[in-house]
Amino acid sequence: MSDRTDRTDTGGIPAEASRESYGVGPAYPSSHTQFTSDAPGRYAAAPGADTGSPAEPAAAAADSTPAEEPYYAPSAEVTVGDGLRDVGMIFLGASLTAGYGDPKGLGWVGRVVARTQHPDLDLTAYNLGVRGNTSGDVVARWGAECHPRWKGRTERRLVLNVGTNDVISGMTMARSRLNLANVLDEATNAGIGVFVVGLTPTLDDGLNRKIEALAEAQADVCSRRGITYVDCYRPLATHDQWMADLAASPDRAHPGQAGYGLIAWLVLHNGWNDWLSLS
Repeated sequence: MSDRTDRTDTGGIPAEASRESYGVGPAYPSSHTQFTSDAPGRYAAAPGADTGSPAEPAAAAADSTPAEEPYYAPSAEVTVGDGLRDVGMIFLGASLTAGYGDPKGLGWVGRVVARTQHPDLDLTAYNLGVRGNTSGDVVARWGAECHPRWKGRTERRLVLNVGTNDVISGMTMARSRLNLANVLDEATNAGIGVFVVGLTPTLDDGLNRKIEALAEAQADVCSRRGITYVDCYRPLATHDQWMADLAASPDRAHPGQAGYGLIAWLVLHNGWNDWLSLS
């Protein structure tokens, strides 16, 4: 599979080979700040395991101070078969996952799927992005909507991208990270491979501070579980084309063609092939 992304869709980001996945710092275009293992910043992998009590179940009523989720080791592993692999891949999230505002109708999901065609994959992809969804909505619907689509597939994959509406709706940080942890734990315990795409910046500096904090929390939740997390906030917060794309959009909140191409580039160049065990 080629890692090259069409410049029309990436806003001019250069095509470079895949680099090390999140944990020591994400791979960005060479024209942007590089984050290395020497200075990973606040998004560094979490320290050792917590020893706290188990996380409360996903169905529990929301409260303002939910228990901190513990370090979690899945009891099942993703099975990657030999030969042609029958993969069911589901993208779950809100409007950004749905690709709202892209005049091409592809969003970042369509662009990523287009670049994931491979001779070893018989890939069936589903976009289950729903505008306005919070992480709580995803917790409530993911099982009922995803499992029927995985029926008959020998390899199950889940890509999550949610959280901005948590901030907008006033959800607490603890509740938001616990919602993410519940989905990750349930999925990985069932042998489902999970990949998390992080939050993106807006034009509102005040909102961005909260989004950045939640992005950091999501990275921590993922690192505790050994799940790949793609940091989209930091590279896009200083990317002129991303900000210009938001400013030019009708709602000044969702990107257009170039912005979605930038997200796709970040996904494809931050552990995507490793996660899918593609050479």
